[in-house]
Amino acid sequence: MIAPELPAELKAALEVRLQGLSRNDAAERATSISRTYRDGGDSSAIRSGPDALAYALARMPATYAAVTASLNALSAIRPGFAPASLLDVGAGPGTASWAAAEAFASLQSFTLLDANGALRALALELVRDSARLRDLNYVHRDARAALADAPATDLVVASYVIGEIGDGERSPLAARLWEKSRDTLLIVEPGTPAAYARIIALRRQLIAAGAHVIAPCPHDGVCPLTAPDWCHFTQRLPRSRAHRHLKGAELAFEDEKFAYLALSRAPVAAGPARVLAQPVVSKVEVTAKLCTAGGLLLAKVPRRARADYARARRWRWGDAVAD
Repeated sequence: MIAPELPAELKAALEVRLQGLSRNDAAERATSISRTYRDGGDSSAIRSGPDALAYALARMPATYAAVTASLNALSAIRPGFAPASLLDVGAGPGTASWAAAEAFASLQSFTLLDANGALRALALELVRDSARLRDLNYVHRDARAALADAPATDLVVASYVIGEIGDGERSPLAARLWEKSRDTLLIVEPGTPAAYARIIALRRQLIAAGAHVIAPCPHDGVCPLTAPDWCHFTQRLPRSRAHRHLKGAELAFEDEKFAYLALSRAPVAAGPARVLAQPVVSKVEVTAKLCTAGGLLLAKVPRRARADYARARRWRWGDAVAD
């Protein structure tokens, strides 16, 4: 399991670039970029080096935490997975590549795709002193077009990119992502109902194409959730002083809500149940909403079952557990 906090060498690289930076200017840039994303825009709002740095300082910790949590869930189900090559699609400042490098010591080659020149330039600056990542191949080109020439790799990650493309383009993109995945594909998106709907549509498409779900689902069947419910998770991460300033926040932590889907070419044994919300713990019982191989289950673990109750008290939202 890897921690949700940015690795030390990445934090150090960001700190170097903070020197001499106007924190107020960076905060204004980050707020403007965030507003663009919330209004349905994309990374074209990031036009310069200062824009890219402001975006990275504000959003990299949270997206890193979400990708890390997703990789941890994948690894828990497939502890022997040891990819040698990574394709990071819509890589931005390289967040998912940093997380994958931490998660898998086996990774030897990293290919990143993104059309945003400012984010690419920042990504290359951040990896300059990294023994693992300094020789990565970052292709400056629209990810959808670049995928045609991209290598097939053991692990393909598409992090916070599906929502940036039009409805009609998602299905062809998903097919190409799957085509480039020799073994495993991980898709990570914001934890919103709209993002969940996008992931579920891609899930149906790729299962029909022969994919098998690793996580979060314990099965390849139809998602048992019905609107207004949706499948998403949360990851708590620490905020640095600079991070709090950029986001205009007072709390020393942030909770990033995200949705994800990990798929494999190899069939996966029936997976453990997944905790879909924070369990309710009382003196009488633990009540937990679980997604199981047989569908949704509202588990009630009574206190009189001491061992089971003690175990259920440790359940957290997003955990894989025996149902």
